[in-house]
Amino acid sequence: MGMHGRLTFLLLLSLHAPGTFIRAAALPDLPRVVALSEDAAPGTHVAEVTVSCSNASGSPNITLRGIEPGHPFNPITISADPAAAGTFQAEVTLHAGAELDARRVKQYTLTLWASCPGEDEVEERLFVWVMAGQVLRCDAPFASAGGDVVQVLADVAPRTPLYVVLPQPRGGLTFRLRNHDTPLVLTRQGLVLAPADGFNPSKDTQMFRLEIEVMDRHGHNCSGTVRVAVLPSRRPRVTFLEPQRAVTVPEGIGPLEVVTQVHASGDNVRYAILAPTAPTLFTIDEVTGEIRSTCQLEVAHARLLIRAYNALHPTDHATTMLNITVQGTGRRAPSCVPALSMSQVPETVSPGSTLVTLRCTDPTGANESLHYALEGPPASRSRFCMEGPRLQVNTTLDYDSEAVAAVGFQFTATIVVTAGGQPPRSTHVPVLVTVTPVNEFTPVCPSGATFTVPETAAFGSTVGRVAGTDRDYPLDSLEYSLEGGPGPTQPFSIDTCTGEIRVVGPLDSQRHKSYRLTVRLTDTRNDLDPAKRRSCLCDVAVHLQAVPDQAPVCTPEVQELRIMARSGGRQPVTRLACQGSPDGAVLAYTIAGGNEDGRFQLEGNTLFYLPSDLAEPRTFVLLVEVWGGPGVPRRSTMVALVVHVTPQSTPMPPSTTTRRTTLRKEPLVVTRTEAAWHPPAWFVAVLTVSGALLLATLGCVARSLLCSNRDRGKLLLGKSSWDVAEQRGGEEERGRPHASSPGQFDGRAWDPRTGRDYLFNSVTGARRWI
Repeated sequence: MGMHGRLTFLLLLSLHAPGTFIRAAALPDLPRVVALSEDAAPGTHVAEVTVSCSNASGSPNITLRGIEPGHPFNPITISADPAAAGTFQAEVTLHAGAELDARRVKQYTLTLWASCPGEDEVEERLFVWVMAGQVLRCDAPFASAGGDVVQVLADVAPRTPLYVVLPQPRGGLTFRLRNHDTPLVLTRQGLVLAPADGFNPSKDTQMFRLEIEVMDRHGHNCSGTVRVAVLPSRRPRVTFLEPQRAVTVPEGIGPLEVVTQVHASGDNVRYAILAPTAPTLFTIDEVTGEIRSTCQLEVAHARLLIRAYNALHPTDHATTMLNITVQGTGRRAPSCVPALSMSQVPETVSPGSTLVTLRCTDPTGANESLHYALEGPPASRSRFCMEGPRLQVNTTLDYDSEAVAAVGFQFTATIVVTAGGQPPRSTHVPVLVTVTPVNEFTPVCPSGATFTVPETAAFGSTVGRVAGTDRDYPLDSLEYSLEGGPGPTQPFSIDTCTGEIRVVGPLDSQRHKSYRLTVRLTDTRNDLDPAKRRSCLCDVAVHLQAVPDQAPVCTPEVQELRIMARSGGRQPVTRLACQGSPDGAVLAYTIAGGNEDGRFQLEGNTLFYLPSDLAEPRTFVLLVEVWGGPGVPRRSTMVALVVHVTPQSTPMPPSTTTRRTTLRKEPLVVTRTEAAWHPPAWFVAVLTVSGALLLATLGCVARSLLCSNRDRGKLLLGKSSWDVAEQRGGEEERGRPHASSPGQFDGRAWDPRTGRDYLFNSVTGARRWI
């Protein structure tokens, strides 16, 4: 070991000896990764790193090491943080000729060496990712050197939007205010708002500067400046002509009398008493500024600090001091207890009843010379009167009358107590009398509550309305209920508010010709005590109107039609002749089956064919259902229409007119009844074996009959009997003419084996499935 090595070893040993400690500079922000767009301009701020030194006597030294020559970064600049001693900010920026290319260099690894005076060096890394993509641009003039300028008035409302930062592209942006020496507010959406307390209403122009940085989710950023010029307000400010006023009033002023009035100039002026915070003698009208007494005034002195302000801009305000002196007159007015009378009486109070008795005293001691008079609206003076110091009821107070309802069931008046002498001394006692309702009358049932409803009425149909009456105010305020409630024996319900009776169950006139319902009428809101409600029972008769159980009759029920499809609009095919119930109810028609591709349309009882691209002749079998009346279940008739459609280019038989055939025979109606039965297991096994043997025997018999009997009209079971009969009928039709139009079907029936309907020709035996 050489001399240099021994010295180094001794130095290290001394550093690690007990009691020896040397701190190092700290880079708490590193290591970290920052993103930088390849379109960043020279001089762009890359990152800001915090350097912490234990010794705040000097500035640290920070250098970049370990990066290749020609890198695009400036030497690191250092600035002290005024907010924290020993903390410095190191800024990394791009130099003037920096050109970034994400395809050539994707990442720069910057090694920062930091050393503070008297401390060890520290090494950390900063990774700069070069991002390929769109550059975040801030619009001009926001991004210009002078920034954008906005002018607003000083009386703008608090938190009013003044400016919006609109960089390109938008979305996923973060806005940060670099300088915080401004009362303006910057939101997360880039809106610049007025201060929460508004601007100072100064007579001079105020200027505020905002330095705003915008950053997207990729780390791209741009910045700009906004200058807000606050101009003096052009509207008149709230001002008092006199900053201080003195008012002198005589004693004896009664409650709620106007003492004086203050006035301030300005817009939307409102008034309030600031001091004392809870005034005991006076109150102020916030709109008119009238000062009123709260009680009968005696000798006193009061100082009121009154504030006038703009209701839309509360920061615009002014104050004045009002000194009120109540002087003694030597001849005070009588004093009365109570000074304000409020009474609540029922409407049944009898005339002559006393509502309040005043206890008034004259300061001179001549109480027997006091005079009592009642003043107020005519409605109050006609219903009340004074008998000495007693306020009495003069006439009945009918709560149910329109006159009492017109005044809101409240009467106001003033009792004037006057003492003799010159001039007369008087005291005013305000009176308020509220009339409360009393449930006096029982609801009355309507006369002749009888209704008629058809037995086919649908669920929810209205039968009628029970219109009960009640003379208590509010008039006819009733609740309706059905005794016993809805049920099988009472298929009706009643609306609790309107009294409408509705159908809620099936009706059958054969079982019940009529129903007798009991409806309870109960009054509501006619008394302060809910327990004093009155009710009555009403008998309501509901008669059922029988509806004939008759389905519509159509003539004929089966039609065979031939038409030629023409181009253009729709063409009529036939009109159904059907007759409903004797009462002439309107019939309804609908195509129940066979309308393939929607080629046919029904309007009323007329069938139309809609033009289409039909290339070959085609036969359609349509089933049209006809019904009438709203009865449940629906009684309907089915009409079968066999329509032969021939395209215009296909040769047609000489006759193209529509032919209608009247039924010559009654249709065969086959009824199948199914019975459900659950036999035991042994019976099922025996029945299965017996059935198999029976089927085998029937098969042998059918085979023998098929071989021996070839006559027409026999029922063949070997294959589909209807197909054989149809085939045979077709052959006979081609072989010889028949007397009954062999190409037409004159009957309809139902196959019990397949459950399908079919048409048949009673002469040829031919059949067609529907």
